[in-house]
Amino acid sequence: MSLFVDCLKAFVVGGFLCMIGQVLIDYTKLTPARILVTYVVSGVVLTAIGIYEPIVNFAGAGATVPLTGFGYSLANGVVDAVKQYGFIGALCGGLTATAAGITAAMFFGFVMSLLFKSGDK
Repeated sequence: MSLFVDCLKAFVVGGFLCMIGQVLIDYTKLTPARILVTYVVSGVVLTAIGIYEPIVNFAGAGATVPLTGFGYSLANGVVDAVKQYGFIGALCGGLTATAAGITAAMFFGFVMSLLFKSGDK
């Protein structure tokens, strides 16, 4: 039963975050790129003020998989690196913490570009 409840929490929180993005796409003139940046920056800001950590503890992957979770990872990487390396950690901590995700996105994007031909709609 615990697994079902955990999945339900992740679904509800992740779905809510996606719903906000869809509302922004449908009812504002924001481009998808601006919404993406807004979500990442929101994750960083909410982490910095201490709001996003309880959401992650509650929802797990429902909060860490969306773009706000990427901002959360960036912020936590910076905090950890600053503790370890001082000021220079602010410059490298975010990339160190998210390197695996960035590398996977680049690798799979490259593979897809080899397998499929892009075209205009």
